[in-house]
Amino acid sequence: MKKIKELLIVFFTISLVSQVFAKDVPESFADLAERLMPSVVNISTTTTIVTNANPFKGFQFPPGSPFEDMFKEFGTPQKRKSSALGSGFIINETGIVITNNHVIQDSEDIVVKVDGDKEYKAKIIGADPLSDIAVLQIESKEKFIPVKFGDSDKARIGDWVIAIGNPFGLGGTVTSGIISARNRSIGLSRYEDYIQTDASINQGNSGGPLFDMNGNVIGINTAILGQSGSIGIGFSIPSNSAKKVIDQLVEFGETKRGWLGVRIQVVTKEIADLEKLDEPRGALIASVAEKSPSEKAGIKAGDIILEFDGTKIKEMKELPKIVAQTEVGKTVEVKVWRNKKEIFKKIKLGRLETSEDFKEEKKEAEIDILEIKSLKVTVRVLTKKDIEARKLPNQTTGLVIMSISKDSPINYLNVNDIIVEAQKKKIKSGKDLEKIVEDALKSNQKTILIAIYNNQNQRRYIGVKLD
Repeated sequence: MKKIKELLIVFFTISLVSQVFAKDVPESFADLAERLMPSVVNISTTTTIVTNANPFKGFQFPPGSPFEDMFKEFGTPQKRKSSALGSGFIINETGIVITNNHVIQDSEDIVVKVDGDKEYKAKIIGADPLSDIAVLQIESKEKFIPVKFGDSDKARIGDWVIAIGNPFGLGGTVTSGIISARNRSIGLSRYEDYIQTDASINQGNSGGPLFDMNGNVIGINTAILGQSGSIGIGFSIPSNSAKKVIDQLVEFGETKRGWLGVRIQVVTKEIADLEKLDEPRGALIASVAEKSPSEKAGIKAGDIILEFDGTKIKEMKELPKIVAQTEVGKTVEVKVWRNKKEIFKKIKLGRLETSEDFKEEKKEAEIDILEIKSLKVTVRVLTKKDIEARKLPNQTTGLVIMSISKDSPINYLNVNDIIVEAQKKKIKSGKDLEKIVEDALKSNQKTILIAIYNNQNQRRYIGVKLD
């Protein structure tokens, strides 16, 4: 009898514990999904792509040949229409839609599908490549069902979330998961503070909402890890960061970010030790732009910013985000570590988008063409715009071929082919490729294996014999 009582006590204890832990596990997402679906939209865009591919490249017809004029047109630029798919969500009953900038970038026509079947044309109110956010307006006088933003700062690792979007053009797809991590940086944009989730996100989900269990938007689904589709690692822009950008795009049609006018770097343990700082923290000033707010305030190269406007800077990457979200023209107090002691400076923030520093940075990015002498080619770094236009996997990195010499060891490739791997290693910059080629030339093998995407976006491996 005693044993039976003990077993009953254990049984009820287990049942009670199970009930306590089961309270936060939703029985179904059906009611929530049904309420939210009318506010999530599918987005399709059309863009004109110009290509210069010539199938007769390198072939010489005899002088005066009648075929010379016949095939001349193959060398001229060819135009074709390219379409792309994405997701978005409505935040105002007048039809204001939020999505990713890369979904609508360079698009000529934007069509928004609401509630699965109603299609409307949309125009761009404002877009911001730096945060990858865009705001659209549906061209209709109808009233739409909006959703609200939640407080992403309150989202915790382990919280349940659902994503709704348009993966692979299927539309109206609901997936669920949890928040896997916070404050992720993956190298896609200037200001990164992603929420990581294991809710299934695929191509076409870009721009769609990540909801909490109250039906509030706490993130904008932006990127995935894995080239073939979801592997349970997706990234979303936190709603609190996104909302500040969205409010500016709605009001002004552009962003107005705070600007210090400094270039910064990580405070390493070695630097902290040399500067007699208690621990590696803050942001080290590498240089100060001329006539910038920081120069006017007396900030110098070598200073370490420990606090900005009352907020402690634990890591270097935190400072750009905080500065960008601060109102232009505001005077802020900055705590600086200089000559092994704390000092305070007051800085009146400028505007990033109108600064010479920013204009020069944009100019440099546009002319980022490199010569790989060992291969006798010129290349440029693959951009997000290229990835979207050619419908490549989100995380693709590589070099786009701009020109090829006749005596290049890869002269059988074409302009606009993309080198993505060499010796089974991902290529992210010209230096990556140069080093692999140089190492091979120093070896006895003098042959490398490269992977490319050709002009038809087919992935191929090619063995390259070096001179």
